[in-house]
Amino acid sequence: MKEKTFQSIQEIGFTSLIDKIKTYGGNRRKEISKGIGDDASVQLVDETEAVLTSSEIFLEGVHFDLTYHPLHHLGYKIVTAAVSDVYAMNGEPVQILTDIAIPNKYSVEMIEQFYRGVDAACKDYNCVLAGGDTTASHQFLAISVTVVGFAKSEKIIYRNGAGKDDAICVTGDLGGALAGLRILMREKEYWKSNEEQYFQPDLQGYEYVVKRQLVPAARMDFIKVLKSANLKPTALIDLSQGLLADCKQVAVQSGWGVELFSPAVPISMETRKVADEMKEDVDKYAFYGGEDFEMLFTLKKEDVERLAANFDDFAVIGRMTENKSEFRINTGEGESIEIDI
Repeated sequence: MKEKTFQSIQEIGFTSLIDKIKTYGGNRRKEISKGIGDDASVQLVDETEAVLTSSEIFLEGVHFDLTYHPLHHLGYKIVTAAVSDVYAMNGEPVQILTDIAIPNKYSVEMIEQFYRGVDAACKDYNCVLAGGDTTASHQFLAISVTVVGFAKSEKIIYRNGAGKDDAICVTGDLGGALAGLRILMREKEYWKSNEEQYFQPDLQGYEYVVKRQLVPAARMDFIKVLKSANLKPTALIDLSQGLLADCKQVAVQSGWGVELFSPAVPISMETRKVADEMKEDVDKYAFYGGEDFEMLFTLKKEDVERLAANFDDFAVIGRMTENKSEFRINTGEGESIEIDI
């Protein structure tokens, strides 16, 4: 009799788990030109138009803590997370569907607060809350959001298009969301240790990073610039899992290596202040933090100046290299760090 084995997900990680899930993809259909493996699936409508679809899931106690995450901010954040996937394909989000499982401890007013945030985000991103499902939950609030968008087929940007010597770029600044989370967790611990019934967290001076955690914004502005400047990056991905993890996805799928220059990675002064207070390495905030929802993209060298002439909120942080097994971080101090790829 064959002995049963149990392999934990932690042993292989979610990236390897997704690779296993890909083998259970159902029947192939010619209309689906891209399935699992990018920010959104691609369904071809005709020779020029495509539908983009993606989803996100948020579970209480895992992805959010209502001790410090107001429900209207949570509603806004889940829409941001969803539409960011469509922007990462160079598309335009059109509609949102939300599925929500609600425990009895939540009131009608609380759920309305959540949807107030969803509504605000949909208005900001010019999309419609078109439906979803509602059910009961025994203990935890669980939310799934699906986004549907459109794109011109020839304008879609995938993760796998980076070329040798392409510049690796990011929008905005990185690590702010994790810095905000660290501050919120610190204030929660202070409240728990003092057992005060009414507690006002001290967030003065931390407004920027707290906002990056609670109410992040998707980079709709960047996608608009690409359209107006008639620019098309060779690869594109939104930074939801952290710079290193998401950059690895581009490298592996494009078949090239990576060299990052860590002093060039944009990190705000507010994020640096938090890392200093916590006595932590601020580079790790940027490399591993996630939930910044900035855009990581690759450009041909000749297109970098063209983008700079139309958009100034980005930085060149590295290049794609010939050795596909290489992921090197240049510290700028005569040292380099090799990362498994």
